[in-house]
Amino acid sequence: MRFVHSLKKNNNNTQKEAEVENPEDYNDPETTPGDKKKLSRQMAKTYKPSAVETSWYEWWEKSKFFEADPDSSKPSFVIVLPPPNVTGPLHIGHALTAAIQDTIIRWRRMSGYNTLWVPGTDHAGIAAQAYVEKQFLRFTTITRDEMGRYSFINDLGDMKNLYRDAILRQLRCLGASLDWSRECYTMDEKRSLAVTEAFVRLHKDGVIYRQLRLVNWDCLLQTAISNIEVEHIEIKERTPLRVPGYEKPVEFGVLTSFAYPLEEGLGEIIVATTRVETMLGDTAIAVHPDDSRYSHVHGKFAIHPFNGRKLPIVCDAVLVDMNFGTGAVKITPAHDPNDYEVGKRLNLEIINIFTDGGKINSNGGPEFTGMPRFEARVAVTEALKKKGLFKGDQNNEMRLGICSRTRDVVEPLLKPQWYVNCKSMAEQALDAVTDGASPKIEIIPKQYVAEWKRWFENIPDWCISRQIGWGHRIPAWYAVLIDEPKELGAYNDHWVVGRNKAEATEEANKIFSGKEFDLHKDPDVLDTWFSSGIFPLSVLGWPNDTKDLRAFYSTSVLETGPDILFLWVARMVMLGMKLGGDVPFRKVYLHPMVCDARGREMSKLLGNAIDPLEVINGIELKGLHKKLDDESSLDKNELEIAKEDYVKDFPDGIPECGADALRFALVSYTAQSDKIKLDIQKVVEYRQWCNKLWDAIRFSMTKLGEDYIPREEMIPATLPFSCKWILSVLNKAISKTIVSLDSYEFSDAATAVYSWWQFQLCDVFMEVIKPYFTGNDPAYASERKHAQDTLWLCLDNGLRLLHPFMPFVTEELWQRLPSKKDSVRKESIVISEYPSTVESWNIDGVELEMDLIQFVVKSLRSLRAQLGPNEKCERLAAFVVCLTSDAWNTIKKHELEVSTLATLSSLHVLSKKDDVPVGCILDTLNESESVSVFLKLKGVVNVEAEFEKLNKKMEYLQKEYDDLKKISKKMEKLQKQHDDLKNLVTRGSLQACSTDYGS
Repeated sequence: MRFVHSLKKNNNNTQKEAEVENPEDYNDPETTPGDKKKLSRQMAKTYKPSAVETSWYEWWEKSKFFEADPDSSKPSFVIVLPPPNVTGPLHIGHALTAAIQDTIIRWRRMSGYNTLWVPGTDHAGIAAQAYVEKQFLRFTTITRDEMGRYSFINDLGDMKNLYRDAILRQLRCLGASLDWSRECYTMDEKRSLAVTEAFVRLHKDGVIYRQLRLVNWDCLLQTAISNIEVEHIEIKERTPLRVPGYEKPVEFGVLTSFAYPLEEGLGEIIVATTRVETMLGDTAIAVHPDDSRYSHVHGKFAIHPFNGRKLPIVCDAVLVDMNFGTGAVKITPAHDPNDYEVGKRLNLEIINIFTDGGKINSNGGPEFTGMPRFEARVAVTEALKKKGLFKGDQNNEMRLGICSRTRDVVEPLLKPQWYVNCKSMAEQALDAVTDGASPKIEIIPKQYVAEWKRWFENIPDWCISRQIGWGHRIPAWYAVLIDEPKELGAYNDHWVVGRNKAEATEEANKIFSGKEFDLHKDPDVLDTWFSSGIFPLSVLGWPNDTKDLRAFYSTSVLETGPDILFLWVARMVMLGMKLGGDVPFRKVYLHPMVCDARGREMSKLLGNAIDPLEVINGIELKGLHKKLDDESSLDKNELEIAKEDYVKDFPDGIPECGADALRFALVSYTAQSDKIKLDIQKVVEYRQWCNKLWDAIRFSMTKLGEDYIPREEMIPATLPFSCKWILSVLNKAISKTIVSLDSYEFSDAATAVYSWWQFQLCDVFMEVIKPYFTGNDPAYASERKHAQDTLWLCLDNGLRLLHPFMPFVTEELWQRLPSKKDSVRKESIVISEYPSTVESWNIDGVELEMDLIQFVVKSLRSLRAQLGPNEKCERLAAFVVCLTSDAWNTIKKHELEVSTLATLSSLHVLSKKDDVPVGCILDTLNESESVSVFLKLKGVVNVEAEFEKLNKKMEYLQKEYDDLKKISKKMEKLQKQHDDLKNLVTRGSLQACSTDYGS
């Protein structure tokens, strides 16, 4: 940036100061934690993030700048931070969430709103349990069952405390202006009471019920999971995959055919399956009733080759496609959703062959009992071969369901579970978004509205019970009556629900009046997303009628990633409307997902998650590797892959970038569709830009001087041209930023602020006012004073405009600006007013004039770039030939600005009648700008080279002209076809229309 050079051009005064320069003047004095930061007497010569970003946050927090007042008369603006899981520190994806939300909250706070941003953390249920169990397997041989429930939960609690503290520290380091007085945790006492209340109310309303159904079962954690927690992998052919708990890869994408012997010597019937181990639980074979190939076996039986069980041959037109495969289908009602429906329709026996851990149980026969399911797959195949029943296998395209948390292959198992009936709530949630007349919720980007509609129109009931130890215990008790089976859950009508055991006992006494019973609490816990689903209510004090609930519900916006649109956002809407009586938020903004260099979403499970503190503070490659060794739950192979990826992505580690640069980079990235491929170099560039901001303020302070006092009021019409111009473009930048923020176009807002600071204030205005300050020339006394006042006004507005994006550096620089005389300035930029447009700053014509000036300057710089190394650095004479009187008047009036910006020795403004001196090089005529630009050389002009450049320019322009001519002709043809088609339709002769239209 050219204005920085002026810092090196010391006048006599600065030379004298340098002689007595005290290094201590550039170091910030020590600040007591929580006190306002003490700044050095002189600004440090270079920007250092760690020095700038220290102390401010503690002071902001202690000063209660972030706390909301439920009694305030200001309009409220509320965001609930999506509570991060306590399974590890935040990664860059969380930093994006924090950066966007803090930008919104700081802007709204400065715009006069009573802002509330609620922090919290999530106990994470399955994710936490999966993490801890994986850690145990990695570092010990102890299992969850061997530890016992209470010891296991205590270890989970220790992990929660460790990472919860780390998460809150990271959020503070990022500058997130959260209301810490309202910080909460999904399993703290208040939230736990709210979860219990929600369950009891929904059960009482008949929304929650218990039923025996086929569920998605995770054999690794031995728990049910909901449909939405199952990810599907598309497998095209025979594919070996690693499955947790198995040393060797397991083969999928294979269709195995085998035969069942038929009774009465009728031969055999061939079936095919991708899960041959489940044949141990087959209870029937289905054929199509119209399939003549099998009409002779209707009502007959096949004989199971391993246990002699008789399998009825049944007819089912719903399941069986007689044109697919052999037209015969094995039926395993206990382990396949479609087979389960057939079993219910035809009243078939249901035989479960798996233990909760995914091993073959006694129903599978002694030959296979105790085998892990995928080892049994191989064993069953070999046993079929020995009996001569194996008929071959082939590649088969399939979808494989895996648990999103543990990566275990999901097994369908028949289990009694608690469910939420979503039907009526889903209708309300759908209408809240898609009601064309008056939608209650707006989803941004709008592309997700179609997905919202599709999901809610086909929503299944939600399985909310989990067979793990970590979470909210389900507030249900099972009544065991005297002289009845003691097995928990043997009778579905023996369950009672209550807020506590006393309530449950009271309810049981009503149901089992006069009978003796013992109550046993359900050992299962609730799905994490159930407690998260009521989070916007519970954080505000629900179910109590609190001031916060009355003042701040519904919240203003929910900002999160599209990956949890249905896991969390949809459920919050359903439960918020049902329990809170209104939608939980008015807008939903879905940001892009942060990915690594390979396009994979950043995740603790993959080991590719970057801690934002590693970007803020910097870290060496060996530090990244050590953190993986110490904190990840990856197995040996996964760990090596993660380390290799770090070597590729960060061979030299990550340099110190600071929170401001990281935040600005992340917000700027939001223009990218649905994925952000993070490039640390981009963050480094914004860290360098922070240094330019720093230099800009240092430069400005030298021009303002120690005794400068800002003017109370300015009259733009009396200002020099450059001052009028910078205020006019500042007005536009303010307007663009506010409009972009209001429409959730955060990248556009960041670009508007950046462009004004970089390309207009620093690159132009600070350069163009330099002559006013050279040698304290009395001729420029008035301009100098106007330039000082305008410069201060720009810095004050510019820093406040930038503050929501970069809170630390803007606070530090704003605190250094001088204050107006007798005025009481806000204590912090945090609570100062956000800039707004000023009508008087809009002055007609100044921007057009500056556009022409900048065109001339750009052309002169382009000519200078063509010169040799020695001439490039010299001040040269220039000539501008103007084709119109308007252009001549503009350039003539602004000779000083052009000469200053283009670093010229002299500038001569000519009309088209004037001759240009020999010895010049030319930047070709631009008719739209009405000028031609010449630069006088000291040496000899290479005439041939100049002609060559002109010829190339002519060829380029001719090509552009020819291309435009072709496009114009095509448009004329299309317009004629359109008109012809319109005439044909009007005459009712559409059939005569040629099929060539539009070609």
